[in-house]
Amino acid sequence: MDSIAERVQTLGGVARALTDDVVEETRIARVPSGIESAVNQLRRLVDAHEFILLEARPFAREAASLGDEGTNDLIVSQVVCVNELQSWFVLRHLTAKEAHA
Repeated sequence: MDSIAERVQTLGGVARALTDDVVEETRIARVPSGIESAVNQLRRLVDAHEFILLEARPFAREAASLGDEGTNDLIVSQVVCVNELQSWFVLRHLTAKEAHA
């Protein structure tokens, strides 16, 4: 996230980094209160990674179409690739956990 904030500021924008700002802006559901099973936690984690991917891919394409290689590279290498790997990794654990349940 620091890299994204730095890129926003490099391009003349203002990065919102305070916890309250992030909570106000996020569209990822908050963690439910109370005890939650590990399987449900893993499902929510995969859903969050997939949500980020659905948002990031169009941004990367738009940056590329505008000739902003720096932003495209940042989004692809640090957001898309990382979230794809994490989603796959968690999904593999979830699939194994559900198979043994």
